[in-house]
Amino acid sequence: MTLSANSTPIKTGLLAYGMSGKIFHAPFLTQHPGFDLRAVVQRHEQRMQADYPHIKSYGSVAELLADPELELVVVNTPSATHVELASQALLVGKHVLLEKPVATTAAEVRALFNLARQQNRQLLAYQNRRWDTDFGSVRQVVESGQLGRLIEVHFRFDRFKPQLNPKKFKEDADSPGSGLVLDLGPHLVDQAISLFGQPLKVEKAQGSYRENSRVADYFHLHLHYPEGLHVYLSSSLLVADPGPAFVLHGTQGSFRKDRTDPQEAQLVAGLKPADPAYGREQPGQEGCLTLAAPDGSLTATPVPAVPGSYAGLFEAVYQAIRHGRPYPVTEAELVGQLEVLAS
Repeated sequence: MTLSANSTPIKTGLLAYGMSGKIFHAPFLTQHPGFDLRAVVQRHEQRMQADYPHIKSYGSVAELLADPELELVVVNTPSATHVELASQALLVGKHVLLEKPVATTAAEVRALFNLARQQNRQLLAYQNRRWDTDFGSVRQVVESGQLGRLIEVHFRFDRFKPQLNPKKFKEDADSPGSGLVLDLGPHLVDQAISLFGQPLKVEKAQGSYRENSRVADYFHLHLHYPEGLHVYLSSSLLVADPGPAFVLHGTQGSFRKDRTDPQEAQLVAGLKPADPAYGREQPGQEGCLTLAAPDGSLTATPVPAVPGSYAGLFEAVYQAIRHGRPYPVTEAELVGQLEVLAS
């Protein structure tokens, strides 16, 4: 996009430059003309300057928040700090882009949004998986209505990580936001709510199965919807041979899709979001749409995915801050997300 004559880039600061800052934020904030990435918090190593020499480094969050030029702060710190740091940023008049989980309870979500309204600032959730390549295919199929009335939907997000995470806060049962439910759970629940809305009822199972694990490393959520729709959301750190990530069954057919989004791997490899290959899944990774004809015969058709791009999230952030346009991830959806995860 190009900026209109009366628009200026949003001066932005990052609260950390670990994996999320390096992979999920900086490449987009620097390629989008609507942002001016100016500062980062780095207490020890000055790693960001190797990639972006012009960036100003602050030794603490307080120092960065005191920078009067910064308009937007990206809170990409450990989950337990999200509510506190987002509140601090809002109180000094900054807009906030807040990573998941935005909070650990629905009450905290409501309090954060109330504070944002009091400060006349935007609080925006970084739910990037809405812009995944594979989920884009799922959305297209659901919105097309080709499956008829949906009956059963399965979303999975699995990994094989039997060893405990070296980041100790992720394995600390006493740390708010630790465990798989609030790590990968927000992605799955957000995708479900964005397609189907808030469920009528939720059932949850969870457990710890890795050796010496003190946090949930498996969960399964059963979401009940009107008209008999059942949505199942599952995640485990002990799946060595994952199956399809998305399976949908309706009265007119089925859709199956593996987890094929390439964006994280591409960004880790150094591919830029503007590269023509960015967000494109590989040949042979198409989803499979099986539909019934009036005579009962079945036809299976590959469904290529439209390339995904997290740039769409940053465009939505820009439009919300500069032009007051509605942000696609709403307060009601985030409250609903935390209510589901707390079930």
